[in-house]
Amino acid sequence: MRILFLLLVAMLTTHGQGGQYNRVLDIGDPAPNWKELPGVDGKPHSLADFDQAEAMVIVFTCNSCPYAVDAQQRLIALTKDYRDRGVEVVAINSNSVDDDSLEAMRQRAQQAGFNFSYLKDETQQIAKAYGAGYTPEFFVFDSQRHLVYMGSLDDSPDGKQVGEQYVRKALDAALTGSEPAATETVPIGCRIRFERKRRSRDRDE
Repeated sequence: MRILFLLLVAMLTTHGQGGQYNRVLDIGDPAPNWKELPGVDGKPHSLADFDQAEAMVIVFTCNSCPYAVDAQQRLIALTKDYRDRGVEVVAINSNSVDDDSLEAMRQRAQQAGFNFSYLKDETQQIAKAYGAGYTPEFFVFDSQRHLVYMGSLDDSPDGKQVGEQYVRKALDAALTGSEPAATETVPIGCRIRFERKRRSRDRDE
């Protein structure tokens, strides 16, 4: 019994059990790897493709959530403002509805003028690996791909009264090797539409 108790204590106190609002990742954790996600540019993309970036923003977003749509222009502006500083912005869509198909993503990217990579997480395993549950939900990584911030883009879901620009401040900190004042905030948006697996029942007749 004592051994079982000690094992339980060790499990509860081990680093990496998740952050305050994220049950999977914690600040300082390495970015979960992903490979060959199809993009709206017709090419496969992997995390390793962005190895040279000084910092990286990964945002789980979609076409169909009004919160995500409201953030699109701010995301475009973020990409434009930080690209010359060596920052890569990657948007990942994990929704399993028709409005978020790869073809619908291509149309949205063209219409809105996306200047960042927009990728499809067809298996939804990438969202789960990051503990993402909402669109949009942001993750900022430093040059070593250690997590420095996760949560909302800023403190205004509709962008009309922005007071704190969380992601921008996290990027500024990552680029200078410091720690942002806010490392985790509550992600505000629509729930990611994960596929529900039906339980199969074996009946003996």
